[in-house]
Amino acid sequence: MDLFDKFDPLIAERAKMGFLDPDPLNIVMDEVLSPTEAMIAGRRIILAGTNNYMGMTFDPDAISAAKDALDQFGTGTTGSRILNGTYQGHKALEAALEDFYGMKHAMVFTTGYQANLGIISTLAGRGDYVIIDADSHASIYDACSMGNADILRFRHNDAADLARRLGRLPKDAGKLVVLEGIYSMLGDRAPLVELIAAAKAAGAMVLVDEAHSMGFCGETGRGVAQELGVEDDVDFIVGTFSKSVGTVGGFCLSNHPKFEILRLACRPYMFTASLPPSVVASALSSIRTLKYADNRRGHLWGLVRKLHKGLKDLGFTLGTKQVESPIVAVCFPDQEQMFGMCQALLAEGVYVNVARPPATPLGLYLLRCSLGAGHSEAQVDTIIAAFKKAAEKLGIDLSEKPRADAAE
Repeated sequence: MDLFDKFDPLIAERAKMGFLDPDPLNIVMDEVLSPTEAMIAGRRIILAGTNNYMGMTFDPDAISAAKDALDQFGTGTTGSRILNGTYQGHKALEAALEDFYGMKHAMVFTTGYQANLGIISTLAGRGDYVIIDADSHASIYDACSMGNADILRFRHNDAADLARRLGRLPKDAGKLVVLEGIYSMLGDRAPLVELIAAAKAAGAMVLVDEAHSMGFCGETGRGVAQELGVEDDVDFIVGTFSKSVGTVGGFCLSNHPKFEILRLACRPYMFTASLPPSVVASALSSIRTLKYADNRRGHLWGLVRKLHKGLKDLGFTLGTKQVESPIVAVCFPDQEQMFGMCQALLAEGVYVNVARPPATPLGLYLLRCSLGAGHSEAQVDTIIAAFKKAAEKLGIDLSEKPRADAAE
C-alpha cells in the first residue's frame, strides 16, 4: 500500500480548487509594505487577516533591538535551552514576561504551539485527567495526544457541562482544565469566571491560553483573565509572540513553587533549538511597549466595533453577535461561496483568511478577518466596501443567512 493513498480524498478536494489564482490556501506576499499592507500577485493589498493585533511587526524599537542582537550574538543559538541555547537575552525575556504578567516563573519556547504541547503533555501524566473545551486549538488537542493522561471534552464555553464532567472524576486524581481567553476561529471569549469556578470547586488546576487576547484585553494587555479579575485563580498562562508581540515564539508562566523543574522534564522545551537572539530581542522590546500601549488598545477596539457593525449591517452572518475580540468571522454555507468571496475580495484589494472544517467549530465555513492597531479607519471603510462589492459580484443574497449567528 502506498502510504499516500489515505490522502486521496483530500487530493481530490484540493484539485477542485486548482483554478483559483491566487490560491487562497497558498498566498504569497511578495513584499510586505507595513503591518497592514503587502504586495500580492502584483497588487497592493490591505491585510485583514494576519493576527498582527497590536501592529508591532514594524515597530522601530523592536527592529533596532533585533539588528543589534544580530550583530552581537549572530543568527542563531544552534542548541536547545538546556544545552548551549540559553543566552542572556532569553533570561531577560523571561524576566520581562514575569514583570508583564506579575508572576514568579516564566519559560520561553520556540513556538506557541510547542508551549501548549510541552506544558500540557508534561504536567498531566498517566492516571491524571485533562479536561478541554471542545473548540480548543489544534496545539491543545495535539498536546493531549502526546501525553498519557485521560482526556475529556466539555461543550464549548459551557460551565455547567464542565462541572458535570469534573464531578464524575475521582476526587484524588490530578486534573488540569485547559481554557482559552479568546478562541481563534470565531473570536468569541471564554466565560472564565464561571469556568474557573467550576474547575476550582473540583480541585482542578487551570491553564489559560491567552494567545489571541494578549496585548489588547485587560488593563495592561495581559488578557481576558486580567480583564475579568481571575488571574489569581489561574495556575498557568500560556501565550505566543506570533500575534500581538509581532514575532515568533511561545511562553508559559506560573506561580507554582515547583514550576522550574519543567525545564528538565518538558520534551518540546528540552529537544528544540532555542529562539534566535534577534527574535528574542524584538520580543523583549515589544513586550515592554505593550504594557503601556493604552492608545493602541483603544484605537484597535474602535476599529473592530466599526468593522463588526459594518459587516452586520450589510447582512453578513458573523461568528459573534457582539464585539468580543479583533477577530471578526464571516460565515458562509459552503466552501465554494467562501473561496469565491476570498477571491473576489482579493480582486477588491483585501486579504482575509479562509477557514474550514476541521479547523473550524460546528462545521462552519469562514472568512476570518482580524484587525490590528496599525489599521486606519479609512482601511476599515475599504474592507467593508470590498465585502459589499464582492457579494454583489457573486450574486450572494445577504438576506439568506447560512445559519443563525454562530456563537448562539
